Amino acid sequence: MSTTPQRQIGIVLFDDVEELDAIGPWEVLSYWTHEYPDDGFAVFTLSPAGGLVQCIKGLRVLADYSFADAPAVEVLLHPGGRGTRPLLRDAAHLEWVRRQRATVPLLTSVCTGALVYAAAGLLAGRPATTHWSDLGELAELDPTIQLRPDDRFVDDGDVITAAGVSAGIDMALHLVARLAGVERARQVRRGIQYDPQPPV
Repeated sequence: MSTTPQRQIGIVLFDDVEELDAIGPWEVLSYWTHEYPDDGFAVFTLSPAGGLVQCIKGLRVLADYSFADAPAVEVLLHPGGRGTRPLLRDAAHLEWVRRQRATVPLLTSVCTGALVYAAAGLLAGRPATTHWSDLGELAELDPTIQLRPDDRFVDDGDVITAAGVSAGIDMALHLVARLAGVERARQVRRGIQYDPQPPV
């Protein structure tokens, strides 16, 4: 068992979150942290109130923490889904996101999680992406964002945005490469047998 102090990665959950936006990165990151504990990272989930979260397609997930009692994180991942739409008008949620920007070294998003970051003012003047069908809305939220419609993910240093749904898996593997090296990311990719060759 590792005695290395663990650095935390938090995955945000909320009602009507898109399942794979959160669970895809969770699979990558939890495989990594369980199989290679000496790398010194751990991953958990958090939601506004903690407890049970209903995802958009019916999966129910139990968040590990509420926003109020979650440990400090080094990386925060905000997924997307239809549930982001109310969050764009949720002053308390947007303020919470801004507070994370002040203390969390690396913010990441999947799909329309980028819309939440944009609504909170965190993507001004930065390159970013989201699901292909939501790029127009991202531009409307903040016309200064430099859209990257052809990128699976965009790494802008302390903010990483990923395109839609399955692109979160690519982004999570990129995170492993950033935090623990390319070879480790390749080991994780092989471990979860992620080698996309779409059948159709």
